[in-house]
Amino acid sequence: MPNSSPSDGLRFAFGTLTVLPVTVHRWDRPAARGGMLNAPVAGLVVGVCAAGLGLLLLLLGAGPLLAAVASVAVPAALTRGLHLDGLADTADGLGSGKPAQDALRIMKQSDIGPFGVLTLVLTLLAQVAVLAQLYGDSWARGAMAAVTSAVTARLALTLAARADVPAARPEGLGAAVAGVVPLPGALAGAAAVTLAAAAGGSAFGAYGAVRAALAVLLALGTAELLLRRCVRRFGGVTGDVFGALEETAATATLVVLACGR
Repeated sequence: MPNSSPSDGLRFAFGTLTVLPVTVHRWDRPAARGGMLNAPVAGLVVGVCAAGLGLLLLLLGAGPLLAAVASVAVPAALTRGLHLDGLADTADGLGSGKPAQDALRIMKQSDIGPFGVLTLVLTLLAQVAVLAQLYGDSWARGAMAAVTSAVTARLALTLAARADVPAARPEGLGAAVAGVVPLPGALAGAAAVTLAAAAGGSAFGAYGAVRAALAVLLALGTAELLLRRCVRRFGGVTGDVFGALEETAATATLVVLACGR
């Protein structure tokens, strides 16, 4: 199977992780590998859009709470809410207490159960609360947090697509990207994003750099715990699990950035 070009990987990343008008020419494993390695790039674009709308509202005289709501709404809109839906479905599957196949069937249903609703509400409240706090501190802190959380969230997908993580089903997006990323590539991506976050955080001093790097690492650690739980519970990953990992990492990043100011 021929290797994919860099453009194939970028198209795959933006075509599967956003609703931006990108035509995906290849859906094979090499293209999926490039796409998952480029997931943080898609996250950067989403984060910049989220921060941009928040800053625009602040410039127009809106308060930090409205700016925070806008910055949370943009990633949801740019993914048609698929990651949030995955978070809710995964919460329902984990909370069901059913055997793996029954839990997977629950996750495929179109409705959302009580575990999913509660998880969605608390997650969105946490994201808005943190961004409102940071925008209230300064526009720069809020914008940096919006971008960092979006990039880290997609980096969690890169790590979840590493070679030792199986798919729970033989079909679907989870099966298409499960195990496509070599571990060295995933670790290199994690190192690059961590260093970039530290560089961005250095605008707020040495402590800001350390806090930004810790936010990335702790968020990835939180997502890894959820990933392992899902692999044990479901037998592997699904598209819903990827969505849950993305939202978990985004929220964890924001929470860390809000602490110890």
